[in-house]
Amino acid sequence: MPRRPVIDGLEFARTGSRLQVNWPVSDFPRVRDSLRADTGTIDCELEGIQEQLGRRALRLRLSGTLQLTCQRCLGSLAHAVRVDEVLLLAETQAEIDAEPVNPEAPERILAGRQMQVHGLVEDELVLALPIAPRHERCAGEQPGAAATKPLPFAGLKDLMHGGRH
Repeated sequence: MPRRPVIDGLEFARTGSRLQVNWPVSDFPRVRDSLRADTGTIDCELEGIQEQLGRRALRLRLSGTLQLTCQRCLGSLAHAVRVDEVLLLAETQAEIDAEPVNPEAPERILAGRQMQVHGLVEDELVLALPIAPRHERCAGEQPGAAATKPLPFAGLKDLMHGGRH
């Protein structure tokens, strides 16, 4: 069974600790449900940092490949995952609630003495999943194919004008 490291978030950030671990993709049940195949691994690097304003944070970097199903052709799609996130640590929920919502700011999370690194990784993997994965160009797709398709209402104009052009 893969390691499931637990950290004291604030202490980890204060001391500038680092952790590197990799997990099989199959070890993430909330991600596994979206996969075509649960093969491969996710490489994780977690680093305790102090961000620009001196607040303690975790920098989480993930890399790997998820095997998804293309929603256009239903074929296999290798989706590269590259995550580099800073998660600001808060000591209380009130501290998080007091900060104004800013979608551009790093995410705030509640720090704990028993933070499950695996859970943080799984959360970021779920967020990295595309809503509707598709190849940029599917096999068998012809350029300009959409232009040659018959349009369902193309003949309606002729019918409305009594067959005249």
